[in-house]
Amino acid sequence: MQNASASTPIKPEPEARDFEAVFTPKNIAVIGATETLGAVGRTVVENLQKIKFPGGVFPVNPKRPSILGLKAYPKIADVPETCDLAVIITPATTVAKVVRECGAAGVEACIIISAGFKETSAAGLELEKQVVQAARDCGVRFIGPNCLGVVNLHSNLNASFAPSWPPAGKISVISQSGALCVGILDWAASLKLGLSKVVSFGNKADLNEVDFLKAFQTDPDTNVVAAYLESITEGDAFMDIAEEIAKVKPVVVLKVGVTAAGARAASSHTGSLAGADMAYWAAFKRSGVIRAENFEALFDYSLALATQPIPQGERVAILTNAGGPGIMAADAAETLGLRMTPPAPESQAKMRSFLPASAAVGNPIDVIGDAEPDRYINSLQVLQEDPNVDAIVVVVTPQNMTKPLELAQRLNATHNKRKPLLCAFMGGQEVIPAREYLMSVGIPSYPSPDRAVAALKAMCDYAAWRRRPPRMVTRFSVNRRRVDRVLQWQSRAGNTQIGEVEAKEILRAYDFKVLDGHLATTADEAVAAAERIGYPVVLKISSPDIIHKSDFGGVRINLANAEQVRDAFELMMLRIQRRAPNAYIRGGFIEKMGTRGREVILGMTRDPQFGPMLMFGLGGIFVEVMKDVTFYLAPITQDEAMQMLKGTRSYALLKGARGQAPVDLEAIASSLQRISQLATDYPQIAELDINPMIVGEIGSEPYVADARMTLANNSR
Repeated sequence: MQNASASTPIKPEPEARDFEAVFTPKNIAVIGATETLGAVGRTVVENLQKIKFPGGVFPVNPKRPSILGLKAYPKIADVPETCDLAVIITPATTVAKVVRECGAAGVEACIIISAGFKETSAAGLELEKQVVQAARDCGVRFIGPNCLGVVNLHSNLNASFAPSWPPAGKISVISQSGALCVGILDWAASLKLGLSKVVSFGNKADLNEVDFLKAFQTDPDTNVVAAYLESITEGDAFMDIAEEIAKVKPVVVLKVGVTAAGARAASSHTGSLAGADMAYWAAFKRSGVIRAENFEALFDYSLALATQPIPQGERVAILTNAGGPGIMAADAAETLGLRMTPPAPESQAKMRSFLPASAAVGNPIDVIGDAEPDRYINSLQVLQEDPNVDAIVVVVTPQNMTKPLELAQRLNATHNKRKPLLCAFMGGQEVIPAREYLMSVGIPSYPSPDRAVAALKAMCDYAAWRRRPPRMVTRFSVNRRRVDRVLQWQSRAGNTQIGEVEAKEILRAYDFKVLDGHLATTADEAVAAAERIGYPVVLKISSPDIIHKSDFGGVRINLANAEQVRDAFELMMLRIQRRAPNAYIRGGFIEKMGTRGREVILGMTRDPQFGPMLMFGLGGIFVEVMKDVTFYLAPITQDEAMQMLKGTRSYALLKGARGQAPVDLEAIASSLQRISQLATDYPQIAELDINPMIVGEIGSEPYVADARMTLANNSR
């Protein structure tokens, strides 16, 4: 565990009883309870009293005989009942001692609200390590320190200092930020949004996001997990449990605090383009996590997923009483990739039978501004049975005939729960009762059409992930002995940069096509190599100190005879010595000139949390200027490799655009899978670039024009 000292035992797996003590304790000790107005120790006791916690509440304070009418005890050992949960609100310097006392008194779990630990200083970090050690020694699990606490709306537990109490629902929240939890609870209470459990774990020195995802996986009161995360402590474990829980219930994450991955300066294109944010996107995509772009989206998505059936497809029908908002919804749907399919002809005929002549029955379905609830309800009934419709978004503006609350009540009565129904009741005072009613019965209502449509898109993406075929990673037959020889030689030499010659040797062992080439140290050797290979040839500088050859004039192409090769070699060596006088020059690499084709870049960089991350993009300005690349975590399947290609904005160029022939997409996908296998086979390879790989028409074999790799420093 990251905060434990070297002597601290490995963090154990939490048991079911640990979470029972956290979420459904029988008795609670509040250590540091007080009657001082505004103090956290008073607020926690007040909160437990206010919501009528059904178990025993035992304040612990050595200076007072009672707290808020409850008998107080000098220390936890004096409490007459066994407390399975203790809330600790004492100075940071005392917490480790208090945790040991809790363990001796039979406490199973602690919520450490106290601050002053690693979030403050190196001395605070040392105090936190002592708390971890104390908890391990006495077998106590804990949340925090530096946290808000825990709320369970289903068991009348408010072991926190948050004042708000929303209705019970099916969305559980985990958050590193206690202040955000306060805002979430208050916001949910004002909107009548139902929550299940809310956990603020602060510094997460013990129980963290992985532990609570496991707990919520089988929790009958949780349909959706919404998480606010600033960091993920155990990348592999997070992906494993997130993927498991996403198979049965959605996980929506707002990830903030993104910085560059690692402390090193990446030297490859792949490394420079792959920040930590890309790693999180790739990890979430792999594991089925839905990423929210902001706070609103976190709960917009969670609300829809917690209350509505999963859509069977991406065909959405917009039902509206106003043209402008209907267009807003349609624009949002098409922009996000949803399908605005018209209702079936028989459905359109049915709607024409009861809608006015001026109504539109395509998509959006516009029931016109003077519509009373009947028009909406009759249209909804038709759309629910329409085979061309997978989901319905109802947009309402409060016009004189609208009757928002009646409409909301009838929408709920009519909804058959087979297709998701999302609403956008637009306006203020006129629609507030309707919105509150819809929230109370589990029909999401948003203030604008675009937010409703964005929530539906999140539902569709999650449904598509659930429908994905089982992951089958292909293993290719490769020559690992050849790779071992190259890497062992590099390791003995103390090299971390693998240049083109050796990088291509490794790629050849993984069945990449590499053109015939030889390293030359003199002009005569260069000419002899060119004569053996056959003209035309390419000459490239070979130096571990020169990463980007073209920047130093280190590439000459289309050399057609011996004289051109000799002149190019001598001139290149002279210029390189002037431009990079301290660079170690191995010589010039003479290679057969390849055929023309489309330039693509394939790469890999190793993220410190999530491991090898693959990159794909078109070469040239597409990667240099537009940064048009996609990332995916290794190992990848054939389908995931194709998704990497389709994820670029320039995918249309690969498929064939403006009369150009399509390139061999299957060949590129196969190459990505081979890089994936290489990255998983050899963890000492930290970065890899094939830049460019030249791909041609369908049936042609792509070849590696240039390549380089970087080894991790610990591989020496």
